[in-house]
Amino acid sequence: MRNDPSRGERPDVDGGRPTVVGMRWERLFADMEAQVAAMHRAELRALAADLVRAERAAVALSDRLRASIGHHLRLRLRGGSLVIGTLVDAAPEWLLLADGPVRRMLVPSAALVAVHGAGGQVAPPAGRVEGRLGLGHALRALARDRVPVSVETSAGSLTGRIERVGADHLDLVDGGQAAGASAWSVPFGAVLAVRSS
Repeated sequence: MRNDPSRGERPDVDGGRPTVVGMRWERLFADMEAQVAAMHRAELRALAADLVRAERAAVALSDRLRASIGHHLRLRLRGGSLVIGTLVDAAPEWLLLADGPVRRMLVPSAALVAVHGAGGQVAPPAGRVEGRLGLGHALRALARDRVPVSVETSAGSLTGRIERVGADHLDLVDGGQAAGASAWSVPFGAVLAVRSS
């Protein structure tokens, strides 16, 4: 049998049988395509990993905490005290935890050293109104309701009722004193937690 060069056949040197040159080219191209596909998958994996790292780098702790409402948290505060409770509400400047069915604890975000128990979910960034609900707003609500509180600071605790809330401090009077009585003025920066009694 003669080889027909027009069909891509050539004689095999060992056995004299014809082989199809086109088949080797197809295998070669298939192998090259597989290598390109593998490189493309590796690039996509690396790109996805970069995107995940970039996404995580943009996440604020307050956004993770706002997505953790209902979670049982352990908070380590400046000075070393530990606060435990269920997260009831959160804003960029504060957290509200439930300590039992009635007691509540307001913790300024600035007092946090570490948080245990926050979920991996992320809430969208706080809106303009929510972002403006600072620590002063939460403390004014306590002053308005005239609830007895214990204000925990790094120097100890003070008990009483919040009489006034300024731009950067609160005034705490003894629960039995009349309005306008002399008060402890506590800077927001010194507040570690405010517990309802």
